[in-house]
Amino acid sequence: MRGGPGQLLAGRYRLTDRPELLRALAVDDRTGESVLLRALELPTLLTAGQDLDGEVPAHADRLVRRVAAVGSSAPTRHPRLLRGLGAFVEGELLWTVEERPGAMTLADLAAAGPVPPYRAAELAADLAGALRALHEDGLVHGNLTAESVLVCEDGAAMLGGLLSGVAEEALAEDLGGPGGRRRYDVRATLVGPVAERWPLDGGPAGDCWALGVLVQRLVTGRSPFPDGGVPELVSAVRDGRREPAAVCGPLAPLVERLLQPDPSLRPTAEEARRELAALLAGAPEPADEERAARALVLRPDGPLVRRRRGWGGGEGRLEAVVGAGTGAGTGRPDEARPPRIPPVLLGPLLVGGVFLLLVLGVAAVVLFAG
Repeated sequence: MRGGPGQLLAGRYRLTDRPELLRALAVDDRTGESVLLRALELPTLLTAGQDLDGEVPAHADRLVRRVAAVGSSAPTRHPRLLRGLGAFVEGELLWTVEERPGAMTLADLAAAGPVPPYRAAELAADLAGALRALHEDGLVHGNLTAESVLVCEDGAAMLGGLLSGVAEEALAEDLGGPGGRRRYDVRATLVGPVAERWPLDGGPAGDCWALGVLVQRLVTGRSPFPDGGVPELVSAVRDGRREPAAVCGPLAPLVERLLQPDPSLRPTAEEARRELAALLAGAPEPADEERAARALVLRPDGPLVRRRRGWGGGEGRLEAVVGAGTGAGTGRPDEARPPRIPPVLLGPLLVGGVFLLLVLGVAAVVLFAG
């Protein structure tokens, strides 16, 4: 789309920067709230022959009402869910509106490299809690991807993208019917080869499957399924051809169950949240990466001793004791050898030495005096 800062959409959403492709940041002039606008291109058959400045075509209007209905029924107070604020049609674009706090997307975070397993577990626990809230209200998310998740300044993850996912699924169904090749083709165009969006089944179990895919993607930096194209991806999902979950380290058992082909064998969002909480409760102390990097270059000045962990329990880590010496000629650490003279004997020995010197002095005087 074209436009820039100051442009007004739907008579209330004022753009705050130059929009990206089908995405724009804006401020709601009525509330002052920062929002994210996502656009979906409507096919010309929905607007052909219509005055785009006049009444919205009935077909597009149904899409707007369908998206708005989901938004109004979603939980509005959950701390890990971004609020969907509505939808509107302008030109040949269907826009969804979502709150947008200051944060970065999970995709931007993951672009810096694989996420450590326990950090991924923290993010996944937040997302599992958000999914649980939706499922308890009878809703399915269907759009759990790294692009739909925000990571806030405090490190918490917030799940968005609900309304844009509903809009895509509704448009695919309207144009292609409830199933069949036509719907597949439309959906492939709208969604693309994003593994999280292609579970074998829908419903809450499909959301949990997507959570497993996303966790493995975060930890390894890649999808467990080949995602070069939609046909290859869908075929791999159907045949169960994926990278084993063992690459996820401590998250492997949970990810393996989340990716079970049989939805009845997958944990629910609440079960996944509880398991992630238990994993985090026993997590090791976060690694001091700077110290680890120095240890690869500098030899420690003292022996390595085992320290107690800060909050994770377990055996602890090895650290150098600064200032400790080494055994002479051996290069091995001193073993805290006891002093040659016990401290308790130092006093008596000193007194005895002084007395001996006095006796020797008197004897010398007597000897020389004759």
